[in-house]
Formats: sequence, C-alpha cells, structure tokens
Amino acid sequence: MRNEAESWKKLYIGAIGGLLILLPTCFFFIAWREEFNLLQNVVFKNKGNWLIVFCFVFILGIMLHTFKGVKIGYYKIVSLIISQLLAVVCTHLIVSVQMILMIGKLALISRIIKVMFQLAVLNWFSMLCITVIFSRVYNKLFPPYEMLLIHGNYENLLKEKILTRSDRYTIKKDVHFKELSRENMEEILDYDGVILNDIPSKRKNELLKFCFDHRVMVYFTPKIPDIFVKGAEEVDVFDTPLFLCKNIGLSVTQKAVKRCMDIIISIVVLALTFPLIGLAALAIKIEDGGSVIYSQERCSKDGKTFRLYKLRSMKEDAESEGGVQLAKKRDSRITRTGSFIRRTRIDELPQLVNVLRGDMSFVGPRPERPEFVEKNCEKIPEFAYRMKVKAGLTGYAQVYGKYNTSFLDKLKLDLLYIEKYSVLMDVQIILMTLKIILMKDSAEGISE
Repeated sequence: MRNEAESWKKLYIGAIGGLLILLPTCFFFIAWREEFNLLQNVVFKNKGNWLIVFCFVFILGIMLHTFKGVKIGYYKIVSLIISQLLAVVCTHLIVSVQMILMIGKLALISRIIKVMFQLAVLNWFSMLCITVIFSRVYNKLFPPYEMLLIHGNYENLLKEKILTRSDRYTIKKDVHFKELSRENMEEILDYDGVILNDIPSKRKNELLKFCFDHRVMVYFTPKIPDIFVKGAEEVDVFDTPLFLCKNIGLSVTQKAVKRCMDIIISIVVLALTFPLIGLAALAIKIEDGGSVIYSQERCSKDGKTFRLYKLRSMKEDAESEGGVQLAKKRDSRITRTGSFIRRTRIDELPQLVNVLRGDMSFVGPRPERPEFVEKNCEKIPEFAYRMKVKAGLTGYAQVYGKYNTSFLDKLKLDLLYIEKYSVLMDVQIILMTLKIILMKDSAEGISE
C-alpha cells in the first residue's frame, strides 16, 4: 500500500507540474497568435508557431526547475509562490528580448513590453491559483508520513525543524538508537518511514540494510565521509566496482571559467546596484553620522585572510563590549537602516569589490572570521575542508541554509557544493539567491 501511495503521489505532483507549464503556455500562444506574430514583417505559420511555443515552454520549464517552483506538497506554498514569481519574471524578460529582436521595430518596443507585462501578471496569477488549490487538495489526498525518529547524541534541532512541516511529517515516536535492539527492529515496519539522526555508522548501516530489505523509506543525516562519496566517480576499468574520490577541489579549467564568471557578473551587478548602494550609504550616514563602510578580516581559500567590505549595519564599535560574536535575533546593536539592508542583503553588495580583486568568488562557502575558523576547527577538524575553494558572496550553504544554521550543517552543505561543483550549479545558486532575498527567515540571527 505504501509503495502504491507513493506512485500516486508522484503522478499527482507530475500532473500539477505539467499544468503549471501548460496553462501559461496557452496564454502565451494566444498572445503570440493575436499580437506578436502579426507585428512581424513575415508572419510565422505552422512549424514556426510551434518553434516559438517550444522556446517558451523550454525557458519556463528551466526557470521553474531552477527556482524549484513545481513540487506541490514538497515545499511550502509561500516558497512555491515566490519561486513561480521569479520564474515568470525571468522567463518573460528573456522572451520580451526575443520578441523585440524578432519584430525589430523600435516604435513597437513599448507595446511589446506592455503586452508581456500583462501576460506575466496573468501567468503568475494562474500559477498562484493552481498552487493554492491543488496544494490543499494534496494535503487532503495524502496525509503526512508517520515517522520513527532514531537519534544519536548530537543535538542538531532536526526534530524541531521536522515539526515545522506537520503537513509532510508526523513524528509518532522518538527513540535513541541504543533503545532499538536487533530483536525489536520489526517495530520499524509500523511506520511509513524512518529518520536516522546522527547515529554511529555501524548502527546506521544495519538499519539501512533492514529498511532496504523491507522497502521502508529512510532519511538520514550524512557524516562527512558520506559527502565525499557523493562526489565520487565510478571506475569501470575492472570487473570489481570502484569509486574514485579525487579530493583535489576544482580543476584548472573550472577555476578559470569561475574566475571569468566572477569578473563579468560582479562588474554587471556592481553597475546595476551602484545607485542602491549610494542610497543605502546615505541612509546610514543620516541615521547616526558614522562610517558607511565596515571592513573585517575574513578567511578564504587555504585559510588566507583578506579585508571584507560591507555596508555598516550595526552601531559603531559594536564589538567593544562582548568581543567577537555572531548577530542574534533582535540584536540591539543593529541600527534601523541596518535591519533593512541586512534583511534585503544590500549590506553585502560592497563585497563585489572583493570579488573583482580576487579575494573571494561570487559563489562559494561563506567567508568566516579567523576567530570562528579557529574555534570551529578545534571542535570539528573537518571544518578546514570548506576552504579548498574561495569564499563566496553567495553559496550553497547560504541558499539552502540560514544565517543561524549550525556550523556543522553549514560545513556539510559547503562540502556538498565542493563535491558536486559545476558551472550550472553556480548559475542555479545565483538565481536561487534572488529567492532567498525574499525569504524572511533566511536572515534570522542565532538564538540567545
């Protein structure tokens, strides 16, 4: 029954994902047939029309996939709606340029932009309706999984995080791995799935095999070596399966391409956001008359330190009392202007200068302060592994984690980025950063 329900669930999600693409495509086709095609010197017929529709479907599909806007029931409704908004904006911007170039008449540019704007609003509204309606239907059709949580000794607040998704999971029982002996492992079969939270590798392997035998789904928190294997290559030279972990970080070609991307993107973004930086700097100066730019020593590749630049979001000499510390929720040191520029990430924009200078990359692990690096390396020796690549303005851990995510979990996310690195991943992270800026909880400080 459990496997059959999973099949229906995947079919449902796939069907709604198809609908999220189909309906906007129909609206675009109408706009193309009744408006854009007629504006051309040579009107397209038959195959030409299908080619234009295919281009729209392809771009929209890529954007929805990149921003993760199609998985109804998997992500929260708010997250899906924001993802779809960004996907629609990016898609219609690209298609607007395509229409302007195809039609090639300067006098019609304003008309094209007006129609594309109206189409974007209509498409996003239709997606919003589909998402809200079918997410509620999903919750009625597919109740949350009843899970058995088996935990170890590390307190990573995973249980509390899971409880925030009561629409997807219900933890029916929470036991220490020592309480679940080999004799009573059959108890696992009473649940829809198991969550293995930081238990010893030997015990984890036993439970994984048992669940594999009985077709029980398993979630587990990875150890650092598990992440190394994630990036391993299959070696087919012999008739014995081999995995190869090169452990060299980025190749020479990858470094060269990444550096070129850093220079181009940072110049473009700096040019586009310069007025915004100027306004933020003016607001900071007006509020308390202090310095606008705040510099701080940070660590990048191989532990090399550099001066990182940010717009000042805290009071002057914020660390004169209490020394080096992370920002906290409702931190009294943060100014009113600082609260806004931190939430919108405007305070990070001067780091584009660091990217241009080569101190850091546009995408990479967050640059930590030397004091935090030393402290965390004492607790977690593997923390130094994240410095195999340059630090980044944005990154895998910044997109999929939060400011208050634990250092161990950030380390795992950073290592996943290093092991799975590709240029396309960098592009996806850059686009996903737009979504994160709109998500309020991603900028939360640590708890007291």
